[in-house]
Amino acid sequence: MVVLNRIYTRTGDKGDTALGDGARVAKYSARVAAYGTVDEANATLGMARLHAGGEMDDQLARIQNDMFDLGADLCRPDMDRDAEAEYTPLRMVEAQVERLEAEIDAMNTRLEPLRSFVLPGGSALAAHLHLCRTVTRRAERLAVALAAEEAVNPLAVQYLNRLSDWLFVAARIANDEGGADVLWVPGANR
Repeated sequence: MVVLNRIYTRTGDKGDTALGDGARVAKYSARVAAYGTVDEANATLGMARLHAGGEMDDQLARIQNDMFDLGADLCRPDMDRDAEAEYTPLRMVEAQVERLEAEIDAMNTRLEPLRSFVLPGGSALAAHLHLCRTVTRRAERLAVALAAEEAVNPLAVQYLNRLSDWLFVAARIANDEGGADVLWVPGANR
């Protein structure tokens, strides 16, 4: 269980922060940028939930919890030393990626195939989900960049990739199951 007695610690006042293993790094490090952007994506999910209800809200709530798992995974470097840790580090698992895939497949059965690219917009929920998607894609790019330099759980990257797909399909569901999608018309304003 997490216990937060004090919110400010003053330990980061000089521009560094602690990772999950206690190591201190610059706040602009690739690892902090990756999990910080996961946190940003999670905040956008919270905004989307203001417009969601029922099953969509339940799914988004599960995803928000997963995003904290993902942040915990990314903030803990050196996966090879997990067995030596004081406590078992939280890592993303295949079941979390598979759940997103199953939900994407279920939502897709309700949609007609696309004949054009979809512009971000439509309903308030769809517009927010598109914003979530783009921030998630940025988090994915940062996680991939981090993985090029340091060890990263491959399932963390897979989860972000699948989540952006999930958010795209969910935005179509939020747009009257694709009926209210705003479609791109190439060259329409030339």
